[in-house]
Amino acid sequence: MDELTRVREWGTDERGPSTRARSAARARLTTAIEDETRGTAPGVRRPSRRIVVRGALAGLTAAAAGAAVVVTRGADHGTGDGRAPRLDTVSATQVLHRAADRTRAAGSTLPVPRDDQYFYTRTFIRRTPVKGGRTRTWTDESWMSVDGSKPSLREEYGKVHHDPPLGPHEVVWPPTVYAKLQKMPTDPDRLLARFRGSEPDDPHRDLRVFFEGCMLMMGPRVMPPGLQAAAFEMLSKLPRIRLDRGATDVAGRKVVGVSYPESSFTFLFDRTTYDYMGLRTEGSVPKKVHGEWKQTGFYYETRTLRELQVVDRIGQHR
Repeated sequence: MDELTRVREWGTDERGPSTRARSAARARLTTAIEDETRGTAPGVRRPSRRIVVRGALAGLTAAAAGAAVVVTRGADHGTGDGRAPRLDTVSATQVLHRAADRTRAAGSTLPVPRDDQYFYTRTFIRRTPVKGGRTRTWTDESWMSVDGSKPSLREEYGKVHHDPPLGPHEVVWPPTVYAKLQKMPTDPDRLLARFRGSEPDDPHRDLRVFFEGCMLMMGPRVMPPGLQAAAFEMLSKLPRIRLDRGATDVAGRKVVGVSYPESSFTFLFDRTTYDYMGLRTEGSVPKKVHGEWKQTGFYYETRTLRELQVVDRIGQHR
């Protein structure tokens, strides 16, 4: 099934994106997939910068490595008797299952957002050049309209952007409206079947599943009970997922990374609690050289959503 057809039909009662929007989104997605399978050097694909994806799927993907990781557990996380931490070797599948268990146990204290409200976010960003150099950091604050019907104020890398409301035929994907998120399956097998679509011979379908899971975690949204856990368990069923033993969080501390071949996104989890810590991406800066665009300045970038609130207006904090 066409990705944009799934976007239009999955859990919405609204009209899908316009023909122009579908064409533009299809072009972005096709370009991303072609980049993934072209075999170019890691980092040449630029990850999406937008928190809210208008029209349909957007974003890019590249590679991280690892097959197992050593996880430290303290007295409060497995031994219970005050002994020194022990080391366990775990698989990517086990990490995702433990992350699912953690999110179920933690629950959520956020209220169910109304469509006319805003998500206030405070995001920490850390960017490190691949070949060494100065690490840059930002703390961005944004107020994003829950259903896209109001103007939003979005800060990226310290620069403020005033986003207009969505057009009448535009949609936010993945959904940010709570009622639409409630329609998504919380059974990991059903969720996987939805994301994979109806083309079993598609060689890129599992890459798209991983990409969809990343998009679901990236944007500001309040997850209905069980959805985030189902997403982690869905990803655990992908046969090629792997661990990144060299992953670090925004503070430079070692964490557990889970990635997929040919994807620039890496999920980051706490090494002890398995709390979800954010995403790492690989990217580059386009530069015109002798009339041709080339990718330069390859970097690793880590984003962590440090604060999420549901508020009534731009500028409000609870």
